[in-house]
Amino acid sequence: MGDFVEIWQGIWWRILHFSAFSADFKESVMQDLDKVLGLGLAGNFANHLEQAGEAGDFACIIGDEECAPKGIFPFFVPNSSGVLGRFCFDDRAVVLPNDTSLLVQAEAEVGLECDIVYDESSGKKRVKSLIPRYFMAFNDASVRNDKEAKKLSLKKNFSKGSKGFSSQKIAIDEFSPNGACKDYSIVSFVESGGKLEQYGELSELSTYSYFYEKLISWTIKKLNTQEDFGVLEDLPSVLEESRYPSKAIVAIGATRYTQQGENRFLQEGDSVSVIVFNHHKYSFEEICQIAAKLSTKSDEAHNLSDISVLAQKVVR
Repeated sequence: MGDFVEIWQGIWWRILHFSAFSADFKESVMQDLDKVLGLGLAGNFANHLEQAGEAGDFACIIGDEECAPKGIFPFFVPNSSGVLGRFCFDDRAVVLPNDTSLLVQAEAEVGLECDIVYDESSGKKRVKSLIPRYFMAFNDASVRNDKEAKKLSLKKNFSKGSKGFSSQKIAIDEFSPNGACKDYSIVSFVESGGKLEQYGELSELSTYSYFYEKLISWTIKKLNTQEDFGVLEDLPSVLEESRYPSKAIVAIGATRYTQQGENRFLQEGDSVSVIVFNHHKYSFEEICQIAAKLSTKSDEAHNLSDISVLAQKVVR
């Protein structure tokens, strides 16, 4: 009888302290996220830069090949005293800039949570390897019309809620054509006034210009060699400023907009969703149904498997 009482006392203790435990856990995750470097790839999906009106910014930048991404930009730099040091992650809201003249678009992307390993054999730290651990839905929301922004990064960290990624992270078994990513697609939606519209095209992840080992090798190279040129920054200096973090969130490039989404800027009150899903398990019609429920029942999607859903309300 004594053992029975002790067991139930233990169960009740867990129930009574669950909320406090959850709050502590979330706080711990947020603290860890403060130390994670935020990086994005520009031009890793055909025709997106043209749709976003940014192709001209990269006219003087010569890529490794015609289909190569144009470069990497930081959007969150831990320990930075500048604008990029502002914590900008929010998985519930896109917070528009205080300046109401600035126009913002969502950018539906896949985010990779990566471990960074450094080599110091040359006397200074260089990135030796980048190991993707998880992938998830990501919104790389961006300002389109800031003429004062000389660097692409300054259009990226525009508020405390300018970036969001789904808490439904999907483990990467192997980042290769034989791994889990081959079975996934991405799509995005915007809802306003009860009307849902597709915002980004439905695209398989394998249609990124650079993906798998080619993407990782190119990213490592740029982290070690990208110089301050045009709209891009010196990445070795960014790594040094961020005190060589052990983790990074890498947004691997925005997918194309639909015809309606190409000129659709976010308005206060909109709801935006980015969904990465197993296209063998879910039909597009089922994904549309899930998206339609997100503005009122966003937590329901968290009970689904083989899917990563980011649902954000647009606020100011």
